[in-house]
Amino acid sequence: MLELDVIDQNKQVVGKRELPEIIFSAELKEHLIHDVVVMQLANRRRGTASTKTRSQVSGSNNKPWRQKGTGRARAGTLKSPLWKGGGIIFGPLPRDYSYRLPKKARMIALRSVLAMKYRENSFMLLNNLVIEQPKTKEVVGLIKTLGLSSKILFVVPEKDENLERASRNIPDVKVLSVTGLNVFDILKYDNLVCTEEALRRIEERLLS
Repeated sequence: MLELDVIDQNKQVVGKRELPEIIFSAELKEHLIHDVVVMQLANRRRGTASTKTRSQVSGSNNKPWRQKGTGRARAGTLKSPLWKGGGIIFGPLPRDYSYRLPKKARMIALRSVLAMKYRENSFMLLNNLVIEQPKTKEVVGLIKTLGLSSKILFVVPEKDENLERASRNIPDVKVLSVTGLNVFDILKYDNLVCTEEALRRIEERLLS
């Protein structure tokens, strides 16, 4: 049976929590993790790149010079793709890059990265996480007390306005609710700090 110490905000051990092996002993599925990360990055793309064809470029439709007798190459329009300022051939147009992988694949990838954090001792479990005021110094003090220094991802049961406002000015610190927990952010941040209630909801999500 897997176990993890439960600590308070003063880093005092207040208990132990059993962890489901189906999640925290999961095999590392690198190919699925890669697929999910690529999907997430694709879904974040704006897809606004746009070019104009020769019919969309503004300007005169007149022939620049007569067909013969000038010694120059023949030309019928200033909008030719061969000319600077002309249209673009097969250029990018606005498009939607988003797509979805099967839910089963996404859940397996999420289990894999959670298990990886547990095996790396980068998973910290708090009995509760309360920030009284939305002040940066409160979160800075908490991070110092917990002995963390590198990238930190806080996972809470629901949106916490005080915690989000207090941490948004701290580089490499992010707050996510359980519903927003994803493979990309777990990989991006070195330390995962989760509350007991958030962990319970994560287990419900992954075991349902």
